[in-house]
Amino acid sequence: MSRPAAPLKGRAARLARLMPSTGPSTAARTPFVLLVVLLLGGGLITLLLLNSALNEGSFRLSELKRDTTELTDEQQALQRDVDSRSQPDALERRARELGMVPGGSPAFLDPDGTVRGKPTEATAPPPSPTPSPTPSADAPPDPDAPTPGPSASGTTAGPSGSAPPSGSVPAPGPAAAPSAANSPTPTSPGR
Repeated sequence: MSRPAAPLKGRAARLARLMPSTGPSTAARTPFVLLVVLLLGGGLITLLLLNSALNEGSFRLSELKRDTTELTDEQQALQRDVDSRSQPDALERRARELGMVPGGSPAFLDPDGTVRGKPTEATAPPPSPTPSPTPSADAPPDPDAPTPGPSASGTTAGPSGSAPPSGSVPAPGPAAAPSAANSPTPTSPGR
């Protein structure tokens, strides 16, 4: 028979109390270690997903900025076109093309019901005997003016050529016509 172990006394007993026991302590540490590893792994995966989402947003932002720049340029070009067509001389020319004439002298009604002034009917002014000046080669092309096109034979009808079709404007002579290569091309600023 074996003898039961004698209890430790003195210094050995104090050292035994300071030493941890190996059984239950290691079993309690395993879930804690697994929890820490899972938290670190989850944090890294979350950080990776967040970084990917931020990169995707950055690419989308740069694409939208590029689209905004293009649309701003287009809007400015359209605004310039509206401004050029809204000028008084352009409006007058378009009104004359539509058959409109300048109005006569107007009459006004006072608050008491009396008529001030004598209204007159608007009449068309007599056509001017002098032809309009031909545009120079340095002048920018008029966006409202019709452009002469090639006839069926591939050439434009000049003063000595056949009569142009009805409703079209005859092309000026070859010396006065600005070539397409010499005409300025419109550009938008910043490009």
